[in-house]
Amino acid sequence: MNAIADKEARLSWVLAGLAGLVGAAAFTNTAGYFVTFMTGNSERAALGFFRGQNAMAGAAIALIVTFVAGVVVASICRRRLWSDHPHGATVLTSVFLAIASVVDVIESGIAASRVEFLPILFVSFAMGALNTSFSKNGEVVIPLSYVTGTLVKMGQGIERHMAGGSASDWLGYALLYASFVGGAVLGGIISLAITGPQILIVATAVCIVTTFYTYRQSDEETPILG
Repeated sequence: MNAIADKEARLSWVLAGLAGLVGAAAFTNTAGYFVTFMTGNSERAALGFFRGQNAMAGAAIALIVTFVAGVVVASICRRRLWSDHPHGATVLTSVFLAIASVVDVIESGIAASRVEFLPILFVSFAMGALNTSFSKNGEVVIPLSYVTGTLVKMGQGIERHMAGGSASDWLGYALLYASFVGGAVLGGIISLAITGPQILIVATAVCIVTTFYTYRQSDEETPILG
C-alpha cells in the first residue's frame, strides 16, 4: 500500500484533480469544448464535417493542435530548462491559464457568462503541458487526463488481482481515476457559482497553489522521476 500512496502517486492525484477541474470549467462555460478529452476532439474533427458541424469540427482540430503544441513546448523546456525540476510543467500550465484569463477578460469582460474560444485554446495548450508532468527518459509515464488508458490499466489490474495478484495491481489506477473525476465534480460545482472569465481565474489560482505544492514535493531529497 505504501507504493500506491508514495510521493509520486500523491502528486499524480493532485494534478489529475487539477486536470479534471480545468476540463470541467472549460466544458461547462463554453459551447462544450474539450480541453482534456482529445479522443472526443478527434472524433468531432473527423465526423463533424459529415454532420454539417463545420465550425465545431474546425474548433476540435484547433484544440488538438494547441494541446499537442503544449506537450511539445513543455517537453522542450523539460529537456533544456528544467530537467531537474518536474514542477516546471505546472509552472507553464499556470502561465497559460493566466494568459487565458487575461485574454478572456479583455475579450468579454469579467462578468461575461461564457468563456470565448480564443482563451480556450490557451487552456488546451496548458493541459497539454500539464500532461508532461510525469516523464522519464523523454516519455510520459502518467498521462493525467488520459482517462481511457487509466481505465484500461485498472481493468487489467483487476484481472491480475483475480488471478492471484493483489489490490495494488489496480488500486493506484482507481485512485488516479477518482482524482480526475473528483476534480471534474469540483469544477462543476464551482461553475454553478461563477461563470466565464471568473472560473478561469479560479482555475489559475488553483493551479498556482498546485505548482507550489509540486515544487515542495519535487524539491525534497527523493526526486520525482526525471
